[in-house]
Amino acid sequence: MSDAEVVIRCRLNGPLVVTGPVRVVDHELQPFDISARENVALCRCGASGRRPFCDGTHRKIDFQAAELAADQASADE
Repeated sequence: MSDAEVVIRCRLNGPLVVTGPVRVVDHELQPFDISARENVALCRCGASGRRPFCDGTHRKIDFQAAELAADQASADE
């Protein structure tokens, strides 16, 4: 991975973890201050108290998500 590359990793039963030079903005295009973070974990369960960021609530609600890239590729054929 190069310094300029952005990678979004789907964590098993967890958040989307974004690594790389990204900006996260709200619906009014105002940026969230993520300058101190090397990685950003974005909620995908919808239950976080810190949306759009993950706060670990997915564990409490037994959120299930186990998508694999290989599964998606075969679904597109």
